Amino acid sequence: MKNLRSLVALILIIIQSSCEAQIPNENLQIAEAVMAAPEEKRAEATVMGFDEKNELVIIREGSNELICLSDDPLKEGFSVSCYHRDLEPFMARGRVLKAEGKSRGEIFEIRAREVKSGALKMPTSPSTLQVLSGSEGKYDFETGEVVNANLRYVVYIPYATQESTGLPIRPLVPGGAWLMDPGTHRAHIMITPNL
Repeated sequence: MKNLRSLVALILIIIQSSCEAQIPNENLQIAEAVMAAPEEKRAEATVMGFDEKNELVIIREGSNELICLSDDPLKEGFSVSCYHRDLEPFMARGRVLKAEGKSRGEIFEIRAREVKSGALKMPTSPSTLQVLSGSEGKYDFETGEVVNANLRYVVYIPYATQESTGLPIRPLVPGGAWLMDPGTHRAHIMITPNL
């Protein structure tokens, strides 16, 4: 039994060490995170990345309206995003609820109630999110490029409907703009260019 406990402890130490070793340095996290932002906005964007405990923290304070999130090194594939600072309360609340183990549906319902009650503020004007992702995507630090990833644009317009925007509720052509979650707090225009 003592040998089994020692083996388990050793395995846990190895797993913890390998997780910590996978966290890229801040410069790499910043470089990859801002790839989801327009080029002229990258240098001044706030960047959130992962610390040695794999917790999301601010690794660079910015001076413009964008907040960018680095790729989570412990998740499969590649995904970075940048969004308007007015979306931060909504995004932060989602991260907290996810960390609490809430399902996607529960997160939607909880935030819907909180927005309706005024406890959670949504932007008062259209606000954007750009996501650069791909299951085989990766950032090449030498070239400064992301390969095998696609950029998706999301424009949040809380409570927008098909009637208020004229947009379809599903893409009419591959990569075409459409309205997702119409009539809800998280109504948003989806644009996924078909590259």
